Amino acid sequence: MRTGRYRIKRRATSAKRSRDGSYKEPRKGGFGLGFFTMDDFNLGGKRVLVRLDINSPIDPISGRILNDNRIRQHMATLRELRDARVAILAHQGRAGKDDFVTMEAHAESLSYYLGRDVGYVDSLFGKTAVEAIKGLDPGEFTLLENTRFYSEEIVLMDAEPAKMSSSHMVGTLAPLADFFINDAFAAAHRAQPSLVGFCEVLPSIAGRVMEREVEMLERAMHSEERPKIAILGGMKVDDSVAVARHMLSQGIVDRVLTAGVVANLFLWAEGRKLGEVNEDFLKKEVPACGAVLQGARDLLKKYPDEIFVPVDVVVNVKGEGRTLSKENLPSEYPIQDIGIDTIVRYLVEISTAQVIILNGPAGVFEVEEFSVGTRELFLAVAKSKGFKVIGGGHTVTAVEQLGVSQQMDHVSTGGGSLITYLAGQPLPVLDALHRSRARFKEVGPGG
Repeated sequence: MRTGRYRIKRRATSAKRSRDGSYKEPRKGGFGLGFFTMDDFNLGGKRVLVRLDINSPIDPISGRILNDNRIRQHMATLRELRDARVAILAHQGRAGKDDFVTMEAHAESLSYYLGRDVGYVDSLFGKTAVEAIKGLDPGEFTLLENTRFYSEEIVLMDAEPAKMSSSHMVGTLAPLADFFINDAFAAAHRAQPSLVGFCEVLPSIAGRVMEREVEMLERAMHSEERPKIAILGGMKVDDSVAVARHMLSQGIVDRVLTAGVVANLFLWAEGRKLGEVNEDFLKKEVPACGAVLQGARDLLKKYPDEIFVPVDVVVNVKGEGRTLSKENLPSEYPIQDIGIDTIVRYLVEISTAQVIILNGPAGVFEVEEFSVGTRELFLAVAKSKGFKVIGGGHTVTAVEQLGVSQQMDHVSTGGGSLITYLAGQPLPVLDALHRSRARFKEVGPGG
């Protein structure tokens, strides 16, 4: 039986209106996602707090934003709020890192893409922030200071929702707003006051990024289209083992194709000696490597025909690639790509798949000599007529470099949140949005 914590159910075709008439009838024939969306309310003239994830790469010298993709992703949500009074909350970097900076540059970038001025306030819930929000006219936007500059955001992480809702941040800002919109899917795996606390005290809505992420991932994981495959590569071995376990045990996918460092661990779990350099790398880079290795062994034993492991690999011999069959392992050289026979085998699976979930490159794609596996697999996925969902920072980078991002049905903005979702684990932000809908659906926004 296929299960999913956020499984889509049909939405009812009627709904109660709030006393001020702002609660709208759901779209007939739509899908109920378990939370409010921007179609459910008329937000014109309302004061709205919007939580975005516009955490971006920053030049540590100039403070300039190096890649504004996440900012551009949120434009659909913000443009629909053109008649509202909007205060934006967001974070940038983390304490001790070079990218732990103010949100001033983000306000400039938001202004550019939105085509209207987005003010910047160097305060989150102090007097200047409160006055800025109170002074907003319809159609005006302001960006508040980096939420992570304030200790509550860190100290109250993973606290009970009620405790987060009683924080100074929420206690000060929530009374100023009519609604809270959370569009920060990339941070949905985190439980912090700016992400979860407002949902306890305000009618809370999923923004367009959040809504699309859930819809696309739900289709990928729970549609009846078959065959369905997951390609799991890259460095996040422990996460990938968890994803493979969930997807196979729940019948979500028919096959898992392993690549990258993930494949190396599965080769080791298969009983292959990898060589000291490769085994030491896994021990160093994979948390609780022994337990993860045993988990991979258990999966291979339970799903021997569903998990594909490379039949050959490419090792780095002083900067040059040399192909070895897995029977010729161990190697004194680092494994940095999958071999041509593995590529051919995987291309057959990709060509027949009706749904493809792709997370992680096949090798060290940044180096031309070891980019073949990633290039061939990713181009094949792009050409597939199946429904294609991809995610993960390195995956998205590789797809953009290959110029095929537009050929993917969905490019997820999430990293940790995507992995958490694919592994069937709870996402605190979605749980909070569900609770808010249950709390406010009868009384409406005015209640």
